[in-house]
Amino acid sequence: MNVVAQKSVDVALRAWQDQEPTVVFSGDCMDLLRSVPDGSISLTITSPPYCMGKEYETSNSISDFIAAHKLILPQIVRVTRDGGSICWQVGYHVEDGRCEPLDYLVFDILRALPGINLRNRIMWTFGHGLHSQRRFSGRHETVLWFTKGNNYYFDLDAVRVPQKYPGKRHYKGAHRGEFSGNPKGKNPSDVWEIPNVKANHIEKTGHPCQFPVGLAERLVRGLCPKDGLVFDPYMGSASTGVAAVINGRRFLGAETEEKYVALACDRLSMACAGTVQYRPVNQPIHVPSGHEAVARRPAHFVETLS
Repeated sequence: MNVVAQKSVDVALRAWQDQEPTVVFSGDCMDLLRSVPDGSISLTITSPPYCMGKEYETSNSISDFIAAHKLILPQIVRVTRDGGSICWQVGYHVEDGRCEPLDYLVFDILRALPGINLRNRIMWTFGHGLHSQRRFSGRHETVLWFTKGNNYYFDLDAVRVPQKYPGKRHYKGAHRGEFSGNPKGKNPSDVWEIPNVKANHIEKTGHPCQFPVGLAERLVRGLCPKDGLVFDPYMGSASTGVAAVINGRRFLGAETEEKYVALACDRLSMACAGTVQYRPVNQPIHVPSGHEAVARRPAHFVETLS
């Protein structure tokens, strides 16, 4: 399996239409989107720039975030096939300690487009990050899952998780005494605890705002059929692409920064070869035993808390 990377829209789309499994466009996603045929994409998963002055951003303005989304979201809807899904992962625009939830702005634009329905507002929570001094430290972001139409693809069995109490039984009725849980596992709900990609994370690359493969992996498994195409217009380090490849789906991505295109292609090539390092979505969260030096509370901490 090869990764096809192209700076030409025509060549990239030709490779995709020739059924190449993994195609990367090195350029502006809007240039690519305008040429993608209607109803071609099964699932879009992305995390757009938050317009907060990151090295790959050209704006700090929330108005620019809104303007960019008013352009791209109608195009995303156009290229999504009937029954397909759109997953938009965002957090907050923070300026001078003031927070603006970006999912509100995305929802406001998408809900006005015909045939688009919000199915879940998924809370992605993680345990580590910057510590705030004048507000509670942010430890979650949001994935908005929209579908195009009501007859949409959703494979719950592909994303079930182990029950907390698998031995639970019905306590009354015709099935009293029988096991009450689904043998395949339970619905993962709309709150997902998945570690974010920080310094010592197995997936850490040179990209400053990298989301974990596991976040995209659950969406790929549950929302995209095996013969479907996964798209990421703001590809970055290709976490969405890695999730697509390791789960046997085709992938189309776009990225403007050449250094991230190179990084993404390396990760995608490793995913194709089966050698990419990633943290599986259902891997249990590490709980310190208390014996590690970093988990023991120093004496002066105990005195302060008391």
